[in-house]
Amino acid sequence: MSLDALLAALDAGETIAAGSPLHATMHETSQRALRIAGELNGGYVEPDRVRSLLTQLTGRPVDATVTLFPPFTADFGRNIRLGRRVFINSGCRFQDQGGITIGDDCLIGHNAVIATLQHDIHPRRRGDLLPAPVVLGRNVWLGANVTVLPGVTIGDDAVIGAGSVVTKDVPAASIAVGSPARVVRRIDTA
Repeated sequence: MSLDALLAALDAGETIAAGSPLHATMHETSQRALRIAGELNGGYVEPDRVRSLLTQLTGRPVDATVTLFPPFTADFGRNIRLGRRVFINSGCRFQDQGGITIGDDCLIGHNAVIATLQHDIHPRRRGDLLPAPVVLGRNVWLGANVTVLPGVTIGDDAVIGAGSVVTKDVPAASIAVGSPARVVRRIDTA
């Protein structure tokens, strides 16, 4: 099965059955991502080389304004889209099979986790993978140790407080905190 077929299935939200040809392609792609992460995290890497490795990982050009402080891991890599002036701090982990879109001017705090896959709840299908995208709008700030779960959209200018677990959409220009994250106030963007 081709990577393009897998990406089409993931982006359509199709279940990826355990042991299927699509699952095998996902595993092969993950091995490539782990190799790139190994190079990225093996010692000091110049900023231009970091962006070059991110381009290899994602299969898309990464803007010269993107900054990433390793270590960083993505267990698939090919379904990440980064805007301009994005900053990703050290220790972040992206599970991107379902698709991660990070808008311009976003700040991702230390040790943030963005997950886009769930497993089927039924015991006989527990190995099946259920993709759902995560979308961060423009100028979103995720604090340190934030976890964003599959299918969540965070609106422009929103802030997610450190240690929060985001289980549902967060509207634009709001601050959400806690586990599960709840909106505690709006931000005046005027």
